[in-house]
Amino acid sequence: MIIGVPREIKDNEARVGVTPAGVKALTEAGHKVLVETLAGAQSGFPDEEYQNAGAEMVGEAGYAWGKAEMVVKVKEPTQSEYAFFREGLVLFTFLHLAPLPELTNKLLEAKMIGIAYETVRDQRGALPLLMPMSEVAGRMSVQVGANYLEKERGGRGILLGGVPGVPPAHVTILGGGIVGTNAARIALGFGAKTTLIDMNLNRLRELEDIFGGRLYTLASNSYNIAQTTREADLVIGGVLIPGATAPKLVTRAMVARMKKGAVIVDVAIDQGGCVETARPTSHSNPSFTVDGVVHYCVTNMPGAVPHTSTLALTNSTFPYVLRLAHLGAREALKQDAGLAEGLNTWMGTLTHRGVAESQQRAWTAAASVLG
Repeated sequence: MIIGVPREIKDNEARVGVTPAGVKALTEAGHKVLVETLAGAQSGFPDEEYQNAGAEMVGEAGYAWGKAEMVVKVKEPTQSEYAFFREGLVLFTFLHLAPLPELTNKLLEAKMIGIAYETVRDQRGALPLLMPMSEVAGRMSVQVGANYLEKERGGRGILLGGVPGVPPAHVTILGGGIVGTNAARIALGFGAKTTLIDMNLNRLRELEDIFGGRLYTLASNSYNIAQTTREADLVIGGVLIPGATAPKLVTRAMVARMKKGAVIVDVAIDQGGCVETARPTSHSNPSFTVDGVVHYCVTNMPGAVPHTSTLALTNSTFPYVLRLAHLGAREALKQDAGLAEGLNTWMGTLTHRGVAESQQRAWTAAASVLG
């Protein structure tokens, strides 16, 4: 198979879809890899390493897309890449289609085979390709929130962990999944008073055990969310419904009642965000203020630490890349039901329920289109 690895062009996105180690494994297995010039440079992988690993370096994105049978990326395509779409081309990347009807339309119109990292499942039902980036984003959310609590960033001028004789900041985390757990780990490490809200009581019990009772936990309901966000200095949104639009748990009215200079980091923004006042931002223009509350809603947070993020991501994605290359998309998807959960579009048909329900579209199960 011919695999294309274009350079990411989303704002300040420095990750890359395949590392030189991955290229070497693919080429040794008999596949051809086209890597766009400078695709890995900002992640710490220069062109020379790709060449030495057996890649063919190409100077234009159009060549990496146009000659490939499968394109492996990190982030969803932007408008300027839609021109490269064509029938039967396999696209393996984060797609986050639920809040992106235009991209969904373009994939369907072009009859692309779109496989989304964020909806692939393993044998345990977990999301193995989303997990490493959720770990990074969860840990980063506290780091970012601590910075934006500083006065010069518009925050309340609070040190997250306080000092002896001065109380620490209050951090509220929505969601007890991978993002929330990692955010709690870092917030507690800073010494912040940390409350985590989730609807799964068994998960709350697990987290109390994991963190030795240092983490405050609350059952998710509108009353508890309103109370804790009003008291919070930093709110982190880590809610996920795989493939679907995130529910708006923090309403505009709740934001209006928050402390002036409090900070919201909505990690769920890739799926539309779980805060009603949130809207997507970029690394170039990462924050905005509503009712005196600072909002940080960057849709590719892990892109700020591209070396760590690329290695973490490709450790998980590469076995699937190799399987798709060896077997072809149809056979690989038929043999692996978890990988088939990642199929969002197939030759003009929408194949993911979460995306379909979010956009009020018809859909067909992957098993039906694969035969």
